[in-house]
Amino acid sequence: MSIRPVKKTVSAQPTMEGAGVKLHRAFGFHQPRELDPFLLFDDFRNEHEEDYIQGFPWHPHRGIETITYVLSGSVEHGDSLGNKGELNAGDVQWMTAGSGIMHQEMPKGNENGQMHGFQLWANLPASMKMTAPRYQDVEASDVPTIVDDDGTSVRVVVGEFWGKKGPVDGIAADPQYLDISVPAGVRKTFKVDTYRNTFAYVFAGSGSFRDASKPVGVLTEKEVAGEELHIRDMSGDRTLVYFDTGDEVVVQAGDEGVRFLLISGKPLQEPVAWHGPIVMNTRQELIDAVNELQAGTFIKQSGADWRG
Repeated sequence: MSIRPVKKTVSAQPTMEGAGVKLHRAFGFHQPRELDPFLLFDDFRNEHEEDYIQGFPWHPHRGIETITYVLSGSVEHGDSLGNKGELNAGDVQWMTAGSGIMHQEMPKGNENGQMHGFQLWANLPASMKMTAPRYQDVEASDVPTIVDDDGTSVRVVVGEFWGKKGPVDGIAADPQYLDISVPAGVRKTFKVDTYRNTFAYVFAGSGSFRDASKPVGVLTEKEVAGEELHIRDMSGDRTLVYFDTGDEVVVQAGDEGVRFLLISGKPLQEPVAWHGPIVMNTRQELIDAVNELQAGTFIKQSGADWRG
């Protein structure tokens, strides 16, 4: 077994999307090969209605899949396939844009006005860029939760873990998407596929991702010199953790415990041409997509009255 060291940690940066929704972006639009097959990850979390209520009105996507995971509040959605519905706390939405889809996402707060969720973009391989769009909603009750003897809790959103399989499948990137809570002071090891790019996103509490063989609080001479400090970096709220290669991730929970997403996927190793909500392999494919948008031929498959 080899423990994945931390390559680096970064803080999600505030940005604005849609019709003025304030959110934090952990990564996206830069260095798409760094976490291949993943392209973008947003944390949309707000306490005030005016920061999100205008939502994400009708907009196109092509060439990607999106996974939306709601923790509090809700998101009303509609798309050009004719799907309409509402995602509530704990629910998951998977959308394959494929050849092209139009959709909208309109967030609402809970009884206290709070809204919190995540959206992950996964790239589609060249062979599936123009596949027929697909859509699936999964209710919170269908997402399995496993609680270990030490109190560690894992929700299996996508993929398989500890003998349980998440309800969302058929995603080209074949990701593993886990929502993990580790109690205060607990040190825990999680197996990951050696050949997958892997990252963690800490959104509550704090913890340290490190080599479990080292006693907590003890530094080697190299660490003191700063050469290996990154493998015991303390991570807090809205922190993205990039891992190097290996088949295990080790976390030491802080005094308040730690909650984080652990996400991995198989890299596509294909060229990426990216223009806003459209991700293809070549610049010409982007030009074709924009021309189709302007000509009204972008949507290849649609439902009736999808703007109603």
